[in-house]
Amino acid sequence: MPSAAPPFPAPLELRGEGLVLRDWTEDDLPAMPALFDHPDIAYWTPLASPFDEAAARARLERDRRLRAEGSVILLAITVDGRTPCGEVMLRRSDAGIELGYAVGPAHRGQGLAARAVRLMAAYAHQQLGADRVILELEPENAASVAVATRAGFRPLDVPLIEGEEKGRPYALQTWGRNLP
Repeated sequence: MPSAAPPFPAPLELRGEGLVLRDWTEDDLPAMPALFDHPDIAYWTPLASPFDEAAARARLERDRRLRAEGSVILLAITVDGRTPCGEVMLRRSDAGIELGYAVGPAHRGQGLAARAVRLMAAYAHQQLGADRVILELEPENAASVAVATRAGFRPLDVPLIEGEEKGRPYALQTWGRNLP
């Protein structure tokens, strides 16, 4: 992360694309396991698995700490401002602004992730001055590739990012979207 990054505003609420992206609250803790305790999310993301209420509480605490440090924002994806359907993440890094997302199984197929990514990318451009926003995803993750494409991202000609998470090797492809 770039040194001396200013903290992100709290609370934060973004509206657009038929969505309300808002801060997670303690009231959301019971809903989070239904969103994130799923084999797809366990496989493709670094989220804890199993994802129970203790994991939800730890995620909320981590979110608040990283936001105060100015490195990460985690927002609940909602259509009504209340019921969480998933999450969108914005992270400052030396490479720039990176976004990530996860949508609960019951809420898939509605375009929520692509809309949330576009809304968060607009925030990165308008409020943070980002010229480019990136996504890092595994090319084999067809659902994530579809989200990236629908959100206006394209693969960049950069080396794969290789590593291991949860005992599984991965190779992430970087996708980018230049903002107007």
